[in-house]
Amino acid sequence: MMRAWILPMLMVLCGSAVAAGLLLAGRAGAGAALLLVMLLFAGMNSPLVFPRSVGAREARRRSAADGRPVVYWRPGCTYCLRLRARLGRDARRLHWVDIWRDPEGAAEVRAANDGDETVPTVVVGDRTHVNPDPAWVREQLARP
Repeated sequence: MMRAWILPMLMVLCGSAVAAGLLLAGRAGAGAALLLVMLLFAGMNSPLVFPRSVGAREARRRSAADGRPVVYWRPGCTYCLRLRARLGRDARRLHWVDIWRDPEGAAEVRAANDGDETVPTVVVGDRTHVNPDPAWVREQLARP
């Protein structure tokens, strides 16, 4: 769990240090703007912007019941963030598995990607797609 927060915490700490330096140099506006940008980046790279993750086993069970795709992701992944942002509200309809919190999910991603933990990996039924186009994922949600 802590590993998911390292990058956002570093962004906030570094942004705070540089903003404090700018403030001491008499550039309060620049310091405030920098801190705001760093807080925004920290938020975007935190687990907070993603729907609540479930375990891989639970995601497979839910997917079998409702036919919705399972998305394996990890915090800090720009491609995962891109997928999440492009899906908008539809992202809540997917089953998200954080591979840093779920070792079983990480093992499934490695098995699907020749030993690599490449994310986002989307599983629809028995088909695996690595870093798919968000429009394709949206189409999968539209299928009955």
